[in-house]
Amino acid sequence: MNKTFWSRPPRWAYGFLALLTSFTIFAVQPQAQAISIWDIIRGGARVLQGIQLGNMSPEREMAVGNQIDGQIKQDLARNGTPVIRDNHPATLYVAEIGQRMEAILTPEERREIDFTFQVVNDPNVNAFATMGGYVYINAGLMLMADTEAELAGVIGHEMGHIIEKHAINQMRERAVQQGILSAAGLDQAQVVQLGVDVALNLPNSRGDENESDEVGLSLLRRTGYNPNGMVNFMTKLAQQGGGRGMTILSTHPNPGARVENLKAMIAANPPTATETAGMDTLEYCLDMKGVISDRIQCQ
Repeated sequence: MNKTFWSRPPRWAYGFLALLTSFTIFAVQPQAQAISIWDIIRGGARVLQGIQLGNMSPEREMAVGNQIDGQIKQDLARNGTPVIRDNHPATLYVAEIGQRMEAILTPEERREIDFTFQVVNDPNVNAFATMGGYVYINAGLMLMADTEAELAGVIGHEMGHIIEKHAINQMRERAVQQGILSAAGLDQAQVVQLGVDVALNLPNSRGDENESDEVGLSLLRRTGYNPNGMVNFMTKLAQQGGGRGMTILSTHPNPGARVENLKAMIAANPPTATETAGMDTLEYCLDMKGVISDRIQCQ
């Protein structure tokens, strides 16, 4: 097994992650503007093809997403941070949470998309998603979380990006910006490369992040988790923004403002008696000890 993470003795503290990883400071990107009828008239076939990309069938979206996923896995493996096997305990743990959320999706949310939940063997704190239902959670993020509700909030947020087709929209916009769309459309290699770049490198807009937060919070609550778990993890991101290993901040901007938005949504609709799960820190630590490393110390 790759020695980037699992062979290292983790500690249940941010300091350990800081010693292992580095971070990227990023500039918040402005929210992308929607394409209007006037854009279509001005842009002609180039913009029309972009809209066709945004209206892919679920079957086509999953097929293209599968190709993007394959390339992402190759790129991560070359970087020394591969996706771990699908029967690894950590993958099964994340997948169980994700599948519970998938089970309560409405038909409009699911769009006939099957979700795939994966763990990346990387000590950096990060999570990302691509079209077709593919969600990736870094092992370092699993350790930064203190409760299952915090981890579930991240998973729900990444599902929100897929539900709202953010990757597809970004791919379309990037293709327009790069001038690579034509009446004949994009070839397969161009589509896959755009998808990989969007998943691994490009920051989400503030609008996309807020939309995914809203969807993720709804999934969290409907699955029975305490919604404050999402607030707690986002607060840690805001507080640790200057720390090392916060790769997630390069693609998920403005955690401070997002904390306030989440708090406002919860204040307007306080947790019910059925929304209490996932807040036991000792239980979660013991879970991580079982699925990541028996060297984790739980108190």
